[in-house]
Amino acid sequence: MTTRWTLTLDCGDVALVMAFWKEALGYVEPPPPEGWTTWEEWLRDQHVPEEEWGDGGGLDDPDGRLPEIAFLKVPEGKTAKNRVHLDLQVSGGRHLAQELRRTRIMAHVDRLVGAGGTVLREDLVEGELDHVVMADPEGNEFCVV
Repeated sequence: MTTRWTLTLDCGDVALVMAFWKEALGYVEPPPPEGWTTWEEWLRDQHVPEEEWGDGGGLDDPDGRLPEIAFLKVPEGKTAKNRVHLDLQVSGGRHLAQELRRTRIMAHVDRLVGAGGTVLREDLVEGELDHVVMADPEGNEFCVV
């Protein structure tokens, strides 16, 4: 039996980090729960104080196949290297020509730099680009593979 799970990212600025990952993954903001026409209506109905409305959020795979991503505001900043990270698999795999893989990886990297990401390093295998290690706007590491 499998267990349903959600990846949750702690962050200081939920809207900033959520917007970055929306661009990075092509995810979408979910509709409000059934029975409510807006998230504000749902939050109000659940007695969530307005000052807490921006303290969390989520994104969904538009095809409904991949896990949800949640974002939770926390008071402390990031202090160490991630022990878990995402690999954004855009190259198509090592069986493809290096030039094609590099082009796909670098196009995604360029898009994410434009969205607020930072390149930390390019990792090579046998002298050829294998993946790029990046950080989101709050420093959470991930790889573009």
